[in-house]
Amino acid sequence: MLYRLALRITLDSTESEDIVQETLIKVWNRREQWEQIESIEAFTLTICRNLSLDFLKKKEKRGDVEQMDNETPDKSLNPYEHIIQKDRVQAVKTIIDSLPEKQRSCVQLRDFEGKAYKEIATILDITEQQVKVNIFRARQAIKQKFQEIDNYGL
Repeated sequence: MLYRLALRITLDSTESEDIVQETLIKVWNRREQWEQIESIEAFTLTICRNLSLDFLKKKEKRGDVEQMDNETPDKSLNPYEHIIQKDRVQAVKTIIDSLPEKQRSCVQLRDFEGKAYKEIATILDITEQQVKVNIFRARQAIKQKFQEIDNYGL
């Protein structure tokens, strides 16, 4: 779960692994405070999110830009269907990756991680209403951009 969150934010698999390790170290170093923490899961996800955002800030300062594609083929499709599916999946990934950070994080936590609105609000330090608005806007943007791409052609 931590890895997927870090990967969704950073778009860098090796850096995401490092962020997860650093997150777990930070959580372990604060083990004396675990009793006072209401949700250790939300606490851990918040640390992971913050470390991922810190990585992005550092990356922007350096001017690095990387794209990754670790798609595994589906053997049940014929080659034509596989290409179409791969293009559509890549289009959706690109659209999600282009969303503003708050929307991208909300979608990641809700749609990919299955978190409740309250948990997402705690992790991102925003209200539940803001979570709902961000998810709605993100889904609308994804739908609109995908339709534009699909209508134009992949």
